[in-house]
Amino acid sequence: MSLTGQVALIPGGVKNLGAQTARELAAQGANLALHYHSAGSQSDASSLSAELKQQYPSLKIATYQGDLTRAAAVTKLFQDTLKDFGKIDIVVNTVGKVLKKPITEISEEEYDEMFAINSKTAFFVLKEAAAHVSDGGKIITIVTALLGAFTGFYTSYAGSKAPVEHFTRGVCKELQSRRVSVNNVAPGPMDTPFFYPQESPEAVEFHKANGMGNRLTMVQDIAPIIRFLCTEGTWITGQTIFANGGYTTR
Repeated sequence: MSLTGQVALIPGGVKNLGAQTARELAAQGANLALHYHSAGSQSDASSLSAELKQQYPSLKIATYQGDLTRAAAVTKLFQDTLKDFGKIDIVVNTVGKVLKKPITEISEEEYDEMFAINSKTAFFVLKEAAAHVSDGGKIITIVTALLGAFTGFYTSYAGSKAPVEHFTRGVCKELQSRRVSVNNVAPGPMDTPFFYPQESPEAVEFHKANGMGNRLTMVQDIAPIIRFLCTEGTWITGQTIFANGGYTTR
């Protein structure tokens, strides 16, 4: 199913899974509004935009910078996108932060940061998406496979992602009459630069051993699932789809 003429807003959309999602949706004809958090990612935004414009010259692509832990910044992102594109049909929130620490070592500042990024940002993205996405639109949030498992040292990470399941269920019911699907995708540990700094070589091998084929989840495993939810998978709503090669089961 083509996404030609539709507009996809991707918070966190210029690197890693966000960038791969942008490529996947662009291949289906979607125009792209791509957000990045810090000024340091501007080069990634420019590089991805240039790549996609060269491959798909008919598409409109714009990039936006902002700290989405502030509700006003989320509102501004949506308003800027609406101003530039005229509508929003798809929202894919890939924003997130990982912290691996024993609970006894987690500071109040780290706790606040984790919940601001993983929970508060997700809530206000859902709020703005619910208000502005077109009828028949799609809203997708990236969570984590750890919602289906219990493991040490990821307490604040999994805990800060857990509320998003409940947000999604509620918003799904609120938007049913408008035929807007609202879902989560829960990848396993992903082979991206965000994963390795917090893991020892032994831990990396442990994570690999728990996945199908003895490997980590790749962004190329997840982006097609997001594309499916935006096209043929529109009857799916209110769900968390675990895609982790058997790393966890639920």
